[in-house]
Amino acid sequence: MQLLELKDIYKTYFLGDIDVPVLKGVSFTIEKGELVALMGASGSGKSTLMNILGCLDHPTSGQYLLDGHDISHLSADGRALLRNSRIGFVFQNFNLLPRTSALDNVMMPLSYSTEHLSDHQARQRSEEMLNRLGLADRMNHEPSQLSGGQQQRVAIARSLINNPSILLADEPTGNLDSHTSEEILHLFQQLNKEQGLTIILVTHDAAIAHHAKRIIRISDGLIEGEIKTDEKIIPDAGGVK
Repeated sequence: MQLLELKDIYKTYFLGDIDVPVLKGVSFTIEKGELVALMGASGSGKSTLMNILGCLDHPTSGQYLLDGHDISHLSADGRALLRNSRIGFVFQNFNLLPRTSALDNVMMPLSYSTEHLSDHQARQRSEEMLNRLGLADRMNHEPSQLSGGQQQRVAIARSLINNPSILLADEPTGNLDSHTSEEILHLFQQLNKEQGLTIILVTHDAAIAHHAKRIIRISDGLIEGEIKTDEKIIPDAGGVK
């Protein structure tokens, strides 16, 4: 089942009298439950494309269809509502609040949720999420008391707390050592396989991209091509429970 479709997406930034075209007619589809890598070098347009996919920005022209609905020109408030309800984000730098426990970091998005959970319900859901990601004994630790891999797991828990349809992971292993990177990538594979979560990995690294089932290559603001991969299975690293 098709989850999202981009049709001839253009994005141009207007800097005074200078027009800077970044995306130059991007089109592709992603099915529900896919694990896809969006791969491109610095300056290829992949970050701009991720911002459009994540409703952080809107295209200059073209259509972005999510579940068949055109969301290309939603207002800022409309995009914010959609982000909060449908899209989870994981970033390279974790973006956790300092001097704030892992539990409170995960609970934070629930304060913007349309579900209007009670404090008890929000706490219970957050505890369950951290437990599923192997952090039951780290709930009251602040980011400075956690390893890089543990911080990224907290960030993943936070991204999943509102039950999104899509998880966007922007260079999610960029600040991690190779062993921890493998653990995090295996966790994404588990989330995709066991829960059917649609995941888009945004990366410049071919080795990272090959952990996805399909790679979409972007270069100079255009889709260069795409390939399907044989999913690489990583030894169990204590992922989703």
